[in-house]
Amino acid sequence: MSALRGFKNFLMQGDLIVVAVALSIALAFSTLIKAFTDAVILPLVNAAGGGGDGIGFRVNGQLVDIGAVISAIIYFIVFVAVVYFAIVVPYRHVRAKRGETVFGDPAPTKTCSYCLSDVPAEASRCKFCTSELEPVAPPA
Repeated sequence: MSALRGFKNFLMQGDLIVVAVALSIALAFSTLIKAFTDAVILPLVNAAGGGGDGIGFRVNGQLVDIGAVISAIIYFIVFVAVVYFAIVVPYRHVRAKRGETVFGDPAPTKTCSYCLSDVPAEASRCKFCTSELEPVAPPA
């Protein structure tokens, strides 16, 4: 029973729920943007190449479709931009209002001279081997 309780606790963590919702939204955006690039961008790229089979060349009767690759690159760029501006920026803003830093620079660390573990720079004891640490001089 403790394994099931632990699994339930894992599933109910706030960050896991946020990630699941973000993934669902990202997949929905992916479908929308894929439809846009297939229906609008790819025909425009192919039309720029002179119509017909599109931009590409044939090898042993098989089309190597450069237009589809260009469309996929545009799809990727648009998708990443939408995810960033629709999910990451608002999420970072909400977490900043709560006083939490998300996707920022990591906190400074120092290395324990006994067990060589990285610990926070302000720590006076190593959290792994509990040895006392030298205080770090403040930056000048």
